[in-house]
Amino acid sequence: MLIESYKIASHNDDLLKAHKNKLVFTASEIAETESIIQKLIDFQIAIPSWALGTGGTRFGRFPGGGEPRSLEEKIEDVGLLHALNNASGAISLHIPWDIPTDYQAIKVLAAQHNLKFDAVNSNTFQDQADQAHSYKFGSLQNVNKAVRKQAVAHNIEVIQQGIALGSESLTVWLADGSCFPGQLNFRKAYQNTLESLEEIYAALPSNWKLYLEYKCAEPNFYSTTVADWGQSYSYVKKLGDKAFTLVDLGHHLPNANIEQIVSLLLMEEKLGGFHFNDSKYGDDDLTAGALKPYQLFLIFNELVEGMDSRGMNHAKDLGWMIDASHNVKDPMEDLLQSVEAIMVAYAQALSVDRKALEIAQNENDVVTAQEILQNAFRTDVRALVAEARLRSGAALNPVGLYRDLAVRKGLITERGFKTVATGL
Repeated sequence: MLIESYKIASHNDDLLKAHKNKLVFTASEIAETESIIQKLIDFQIAIPSWALGTGGTRFGRFPGGGEPRSLEEKIEDVGLLHALNNASGAISLHIPWDIPTDYQAIKVLAAQHNLKFDAVNSNTFQDQADQAHSYKFGSLQNVNKAVRKQAVAHNIEVIQQGIALGSESLTVWLADGSCFPGQLNFRKAYQNTLESLEEIYAALPSNWKLYLEYKCAEPNFYSTTVADWGQSYSYVKKLGDKAFTLVDLGHHLPNANIEQIVSLLLMEEKLGGFHFNDSKYGDDDLTAGALKPYQLFLIFNELVEGMDSRGMNHAKDLGWMIDASHNVKDPMEDLLQSVEAIMVAYAQALSVDRKALEIAQNENDVVTAQEILQNAFRTDVRALVAEARLRSGAALNPVGLYRDLAVRKGLITERGFKTVATGL
């Protein structure tokens, strides 16, 4: 299914007058709006292939119809998102859920939708039908060397898959850990994991990056082998210059200061990128910015300051990806909302008066420092985000146009109502 450019243009024409009025007002409130708009145009957020189906919990899953039945249809769905917001220009594949049968044809299809292939993701948290050994007691940490070798081989295979697609990074998330005290020797589990990661790292092409994700709990509830940012940092520091920590916003203990974590990892040149989502209780994978928009802004505040201090390219030097999937929303609408929230937080952070904030910090003027940040957060920057979309040929109101065009209904007509996305 395609969204023709004339439909987007017609949609924008209907909203243009009101948008221009909002933009004039916003520009009167914020300095250097042209620079901010250009950065927003350049900024792209990868969509994970697994987020295009309806999510769920261990208690149930309620598909909404028209879900992508193949990798080709997942690429088409990301193409729809990108046509609507021009900020979703990459897809991140999960192996073995999404293994191409014809790499060249898949690359051609992605190019037709103006998409690139972001990080490829390995899977050693599930047993696959044809594997020889189970990951029930861990993968890269497993006491059985044969299991570890199997997990390493899978990750190396994923790298080869990524090379064929033009990807340049591998994301490793481990479910490894223990459920009960005494089950695991922590030191040996760390050493086994490090040795396994070293084998995977050695298989990386020279231009690739390895992102090591962490998680404080689940599926193992007593211990996880890469439990927090410090443990991930410990591994990637030992691995080498191509290894980085990946921050998933839902993988922390309650009330963790994620913005401080981000700042320090960036300072140490070991921040690789993000999995964006939101949460109330744990790793809820809710729509980004739905519950804690101020935290999302504070994270971007540290990112902008840290990247600028190192002369980094905002759009290219870190990995940006959504990792959200909710079981009561249309997945496409959920993703459009997440991208919007991320872009808004980024625009707010770009509008912060850095010089004034630095002066307030150096003078220990706590009140002024707080006012500077909260004023930026409370300023409505949605017109800037919309203008970036307008200039790049996307929709002023992506969710509105998605509904006006009855995209989900069209997908159900094309694919059927009782479809289940692959990999879920």
